[in-house]
Amino acid sequence: MNAIPRELSDSVKLAAEVISSAGAVLIGAGAGMGVDSGLPDFRGNEGFWNAYPVFRERGLSFVDLANPQWFKGDPSQAWGFYGHRLLLYRRTQPHTGFSILAQLAGSMPGGAFVFTSNVDGHFQKAGFPEAGIVECHGSIHHLQCAYGCTDRVWSARHVEIEVDESACRAIGELPSCPECGRTARPNILMFGDWQWVEHRTTAQDARLGAWLRATRDKHRIAKIELGAGMAVPTVRSTMERLPGTLIRINPRECSVPAGAIAVQCGAREAIARISEQLSQGK
Repeated sequence: MNAIPRELSDSVKLAAEVISSAGAVLIGAGAGMGVDSGLPDFRGNEGFWNAYPVFRERGLSFVDLANPQWFKGDPSQAWGFYGHRLLLYRRTQPHTGFSILAQLAGSMPGGAFVFTSNVDGHFQKAGFPEAGIVECHGSIHHLQCAYGCTDRVWSARHVEIEVDESACRAIGELPSCPECGRTARPNILMFGDWQWVEHRTTAQDARLGAWLRATRDKHRIAKIELGAGMAVPTVRSTMERLPGTLIRINPRECSVPAGAIAVQCGAREAIARISEQLSQGK
């Protein structure tokens, strides 16, 4: 691996020391984790519009589109956007950093847990167990009724959406609620969303709490946060609050509280460098 600046090298060594002395690992991940897999960066309007130029022409931002009202007012447009993302997440392979983290997690005597704001399901796809993941904003691979007729959440495994990419509009039959027959939507927490069915995520949170109670008195916990920005700070604030020593990996927004380690680098590169450092220390 190519030589790196001294400051980054020092932070990688510190991170490796924290991980090597830990008996459990808590992984926090934001949108930046998926960028190295080739997923679009929605940071700011320009990032969103580069991925979806049709919405630039209409002056619609990510915040505008990520609103549950579209599923009632214009469901083919809503499913054009979310259907395209569903297909994108299905066909994209998680980058090598995921598998390195999975191997690290498997080597810990106290195990590991993941807390992520990403809805793409890539931690599961990379081999992390479903029972060890909190998806704090929900999952695109699960559905709910857009009209709130039930609190039922079901799998989107068999959902296939055909999308006219020039208009980012769904074609043909749309997913429907098995209870009332009206339009279904992804079980994702959107902006201005008062009908998100949260019990799936609440159960995940409860499992994380149980894991922490069983782990924190027996093992040192290394917290590895990757690609979590400040625009939607859920992951950052959660990782700072939970027990353990924080390693924050972020190429831009890398400020840290006292006692934490900042690794100013992209997720995949940082994971690879820390893994290399861990191998050298054996």
